[in-house]
Amino acid sequence: MLHDIWQQIENPILYALPVFAIFMGIEAIALRHHHHHEAGIAESEREAAPPPRGHLGIDTRTSLSMGAGALVFMAIFKLLTMVAFVFLFTYLAPWHLPTDTWWYWVLLFVVVDIAWYCNHRFSHRVRIGWAAHQAHHSSEYFNLGTALRQKWNPWSEAIFWAPLPLLGFSPWTIYVAFGLNLVYQFFVHTETIGKLPRPFELVLNTPSHHRVHHGSDPEYLDKNYGGVLIVWDRLLGTFQEELHRPRYGLTTPVGTYNVLKLQYHEYGNIFRDVRSARSWRDKLGFIFAPPGWKPQQATVVANQQAEEASA
Repeated sequence: MLHDIWQQIENPILYALPVFAIFMGIEAIALRHHHHHEAGIAESEREAAPPPRGHLGIDTRTSLSMGAGALVFMAIFKLLTMVAFVFLFTYLAPWHLPTDTWWYWVLLFVVVDIAWYCNHRFSHRVRIGWAAHQAHHSSEYFNLGTALRQKWNPWSEAIFWAPLPLLGFSPWTIYVAFGLNLVYQFFVHTETIGKLPRPFELVLNTPSHHRVHHGSDPEYLDKNYGGVLIVWDRLLGTFQEELHRPRYGLTTPVGTYNVLKLQYHEYGNIFRDVRSARSWRDKLGFIFAPPGWKPQQATVVANQQAEEASA
């Protein structure tokens, strides 16, 4: 029985892995062709339309290593949360929705995508959530390999998925829907596709929208959280059109390809900040405030020092 449940949970990702590999190869060939073509273009034209950065071997290998590790941690996460979700669904849900109807899967798809948006926004706007998610944004390249640079700490997802079994969605179907959601998101991590026709850009998360999300430019920060649908960003004020080619990576680069540092260094930063904080308010701020938050007193002192230095 457990084997059958596991197969239902993991099937979308397992079936997609060979497809991921094929499309990564196609992207690499397309980028190589683009760079050969670019060599014959005038420098002024290249500056007007900066080319894709392509791949860097060590960066892609790091992403693949992080993706392989994420499969292990995700398997553990799914097994643990499955127990909790089955309990919620069996004993606390006021009703059980029928899984053998078409509208069930459409509704589940929409609800899972909303939950993804909420979790994704939380992961950017709450520092303890960002500590886990920042690993995905650590690459200064943007390609299909970057899509596999996944976090090893998926704990926050359980918080945002817990309401779904309470709403009557069967736990195993939640994982199937989320797996399909992730498969779609793999394909938006590329610079080889420009903007799609406007109807697609209005409704769906596209490579153009997701390039913005991975940008560290000030105008691109904390934008375009959508998974499959971009309508949540448009409705909730977090949408940003792609204005120019983004500068990818973290605002403060980690400067390493060490997988453990990429995954866990921000937790260490939080621990040091909490330990040095003078009050409980500041300690909680370093954990739950947005990334980059500083205590008010420290901010005032820093501003005074900056003013004195410029005087």
